[in-house]
Amino acid sequence: MRKVVFAFNYSADGYCGHTDMSPDDKILKYFTGVLRNASVLLYGRTTYQLMVPYWSDIARSQSEIEAENEFARVFDALDIVVFSTTLKDAGRARTRIAGGNLAEEVLALKQQPGKDILVGSLSIASQLSERGLIDEYHFVVHPVLAGKGPRLFETAKLSERLPLDLTGSETFPSGVVALHYKKHT
Repeated sequence: MRKVVFAFNYSADGYCGHTDMSPDDKILKYFTGVLRNASVLLYGRTTYQLMVPYWSDIARSQSEIEAENEFARVFDALDIVVFSTTLKDAGRARTRIAGGNLAEEVLALKQQPGKDILVGSLSIASQLSERGLIDEYHFVVHPVLAGKGPRLFETAKLSERLPLDLTGSETFPSGVVALHYKKHT
């Protein structure tokens, strides 16, 4: 059965705003590795519209530094499922809009052949965590105090604590620390 994996950037004080962290080439390579283990990405509308067409355009133009270009190529090769009730046209051939039950959709995806199912949206991750459907977490913590921004579990709350097992960590020259956890069994 496929794994559901959540990977996201965080400030040291637990915020997830995209403007307060600047991933360097080593962080981009880390996330490219996470993407390589996946065959489908799950997004909410807001995160989807932050990622597409931005990374798809870079995948075509190859106009950035090599780490960004490689991330873009791997990103653009993946299927994407966007959970939205307002988005009518995804504007990307490999994207499907899903408006139904999130948990049912993810359970059906887990039964299909393929690599990991990667969650790249806080709201989706919160809802799936609440239902115990995320198998692995990659928390990439940046050495910055943001003081503001979105957080995991703003839209859904855990009804009980969810123990995790640390399976690996990596510290980057920039001071960023990537923590890899699996759901405790």
